[in-house]
Amino acid sequence: MRSKLSSRLLDKPYLLWSVLFIIAPLLMVVYYSFTDKSGAFSLNSIEQIPSYIPTILLSVLYGLAATVICLVIGYPFAYIISKYSHRRQQMMVLIVMLPMWMNFLIRTYSWMTILGDTGIINTILTSIGLQPLKLINTGGAVILGMVYNFLPYMILPIYSVLSKLDNSLVEAAQDLGSNRLQVFKRVIIPLSMPGVLSGITMVFVPCVSTFYITQKLGGGQIVLIGDVIETQFQSANNYNLGAALSLVLMVLIFICLGVMNYFGADDDGGVVI
Repeated sequence: MRSKLSSRLLDKPYLLWSVLFIIAPLLMVVYYSFTDKSGAFSLNSIEQIPSYIPTILLSVLYGLAATVICLVIGYPFAYIISKYSHRRQQMMVLIVMLPMWMNFLIRTYSWMTILGDTGIINTILTSIGLQPLKLINTGGAVILGMVYNFLPYMILPIYSVLSKLDNSLVEAAQDLGSNRLQVFKRVIIPLSMPGVLSGITMVFVPCVSTFYITQKLGGGQIVLIGDVIETQFQSANNYNLGAALSLVLMVLIFICLGVMNYFGADDDGGVVI
């Protein structure tokens, strides 16, 4: 009887946390989306969403570009780490996580010093007689900031799956005559898909919704949906439109989570093709 009571009480703090910090904010977003400033039911904010579709599509495009770059860089890096000894793996993971110990704003602001018109790169180019480059306030700078800040979120999930990979499956494929490329294509990649899907979700979602990176590295030249939402809440005091646009991001997040759960639901970590 006492053990049953204890088990029931253990999950109560988590339920309380979920209600306060997950369910309640979501309900507030929905409430403001379907009301006006007086609190009356209104679809005015929802009806304004189509006018922001180009901005939403641009945000998705930038998010996809940054996510693909993170995947191209992160997967080989995670694979290499997983092949090291356990002690060296810990050191490499520490190196990956080290930038995350620094404040997000400071990490982004540091790139302004590097990419600025009088920044480190252009100073070096000028000193050797070359013309300075336009690096800051460009789409490339924004994508670079996204990749730099969110790359660890791609590396760590993939590494977590690859480090737990059953090596006997690789040996079995080799015994059956598969070369290294075939083993990588038919065994390792399918088994690592849960980590890949998790990494894609963890990178794509914050990239689509970011606003500080675009403000500092885009200089106002690149406006994504996160910038619009931030403006509605901070400057325009239009919580209703800001909430309606946030609702769009919530739908994108739920779609990403649904896709990840659908394709990555295998408890064994993947399927061997």
